[in-house]
Amino acid sequence: MTTAGLILLDHGVALLGVACWFATGVTAALRRHRLAGGLLVAAVLATVARVGTVAALAGQGWWFVQEKVLLGLPLLGAAGLAAVLIAGPPLRAARQTPGAVVALLTAGYAALAGPVVTFTAGYPLRWSTALIAVSLVGAGALLTARVLTVPAAAPVGAGSPGLSRRGVLRLAGGVVTAGAGLTGVGLLFRDPRPVETGGGPGPAAAGSRATVSVADLRGPRAPAPGGAVRRHTLTARAATVTLASGTAVKAWTYDGKLPGPAITARQGDLIEVTLRNADVEDGVTLHWHGYDVPCGEDGAPGATQHAVAPGGEFVYRFRADQLGTYWYHTHRASHPGVRRGLYGTLVVTPRAAAGEPGLDLTVPVHTFDNAVVIGDREGRTVHIARPGAAVRLRLINTDSAPHRFTLAGATYRLVAVDGRDLNRPGEIRQTGLRLPAGGRYDVVLTMPDTPVTLNLDAGDGTGLLLRPAGHTGPDPARPDTSRWPELDLLHYGEPAPWPFDVRAADRHFTLVLDRALAMVDGGPAYAQTVVGRGHPSVPDQLVAEGDLVRCTVVNRSLETHPWHLHGHPVLLVSRDGRRGSGSPVWVDTFDVRPGEVWEVAFRAGNPGIWMNHCHNLPHQEQGMMLRLVYDGVRTPFADPDHTH
Repeated sequence: MTTAGLILLDHGVALLGVACWFATGVTAALRRHRLAGGLLVAAVLATVARVGTVAALAGQGWWFVQEKVLLGLPLLGAAGLAAVLIAGPPLRAARQTPGAVVALLTAGYAALAGPVVTFTAGYPLRWSTALIAVSLVGAGALLTARVLTVPAAAPVGAGSPGLSRRGVLRLAGGVVTAGAGLTGVGLLFRDPRPVETGGGPGPAAAGSRATVSVADLRGPRAPAPGGAVRRHTLTARAATVTLASGTAVKAWTYDGKLPGPAITARQGDLIEVTLRNADVEDGVTLHWHGYDVPCGEDGAPGATQHAVAPGGEFVYRFRADQLGTYWYHTHRASHPGVRRGLYGTLVVTPRAAAGEPGLDLTVPVHTFDNAVVIGDREGRTVHIARPGAAVRLRLINTDSAPHRFTLAGATYRLVAVDGRDLNRPGEIRQTGLRLPAGGRYDVVLTMPDTPVTLNLDAGDGTGLLLRPAGHTGPDPARPDTSRWPELDLLHYGEPAPWPFDVRAADRHFTLVLDRALAMVDGGPAYAQTVVGRGHPSVPDQLVAEGDLVRCTVVNRSLETHPWHLHGHPVLLVSRDGRRGSGSPVWVDTFDVRPGEVWEVAFRAGNPGIWMNHCHNLPHQEQGMMLRLVYDGVRTPFADPDHTH
């Protein structure tokens, strides 16, 4: 069973245990002793089964069971044992006692506390969470005892009214419970550690001023020798855009187009883009997704610049040294901004083209109001290619969810992922390609003398039709590709040496992704969390230039998180503890599916302050974001509420 399956099974068994314990208490209160006895046996069996599911889940990693092992199971075990010892004999004797009912319902509260902590606090378990959970179970027990039992009349001392011994015990229990709860609440307001060092040294000059500003980490002003300067001006504005199908879309745009103007360059050219904002009230930026620009050009408001307000402008400059397929988008209010159209494509090709020119298509996929489009077209678009010609399809996923591509009618090779070439990729046929949110695949094929279809997801026929020149026959219908297997990138292509030994990492960070109650941008929310916190409370990751950095990314949630680090490609090392057997895969965005554990590594060679976040943009907006900070680098643009 997969880790995600074990998580779901454990949730189900936990809820079954809650139901059994509460049902036992209620039936005992109703004096249905035989039924209550049977339910008590079921509750005990459910508790034992819970121990089994937690043990099985622990085999997948401590991150998945920490709060269960340290709090949930001990709390349930203690309350359940007390309930059996207190309620068992009266139930066998068909007698009802208030103490038995209180004990059974207290076991129900303890059983409920486990999944409540899992769903509201997650990982890691903190003292505040444990104290509040124990206090709430204790408060439930005391309140139940108060309701179900009549206070005894006998005073402790003679001659004047006073508390009974039972009353004294309740008062003491109430004081302890309240003290634990208030202490837990107080601990909630402790400031988290601002920085994680990953086992490496702390700041080189603790307490002193940083020496480099991201405002000074800007791109060159001249191209490489022989290169050209490619200047663009993009104006962000609200517009109603009519797609090729005739559908009108109320959008935010760059230059009134969907997508924004395509930016292309030859390797070594200087790209200079002036961004102006006509009327987008939230402000805009340009983030060069996957392109390793100098930090000051990264377009992350609150970290590398202020957002460009209406009437303002910002000039980006960087040299196109990095070949491949990329895209750009706003990083201010990026969830609504990208969804409504503030994105475009960036492609850098070699200075000298190799071989005969063929068909080179950039294929950005986006969803507007539930309509999936390629470029600005819905449905299937047609392109003509000469039989025998080389065809390159540059697939770009600009949405916040993965897309599945299938290619029918020809064999093909996946030659690049996120702009970086794979080593000796093999021929593929009848195999699906799952493209993460924000990711890019470059697919190449030799055009046959029959039509080829590129199919998107399993929907309405959106895709491409490649028709051979001179073809007069009927176009093929969309094939059924639902049963085609999915390509596993870790086992595709040929192995090649890695540029470093991951075992010798200077720093190792662990990011545990989950849902929890947390503060996000200054307000409480049921957040998408990293190590139990929401942005901007997630501690920064501190690195030094030249460090070899290893990251473990754990997904405890039941949602997929496409993880994206700015400014650095990462090497996929392993998934669920198993290393790949194929080509080294360098990516800037990778899907962490429910229950998965990924290890990635990179060399810290691009100084700055970099965002590190889920590229499901609603998840980012809900708190799943942090920063990678180089030692000795500061930002004059600090505005933690405006880094989305």
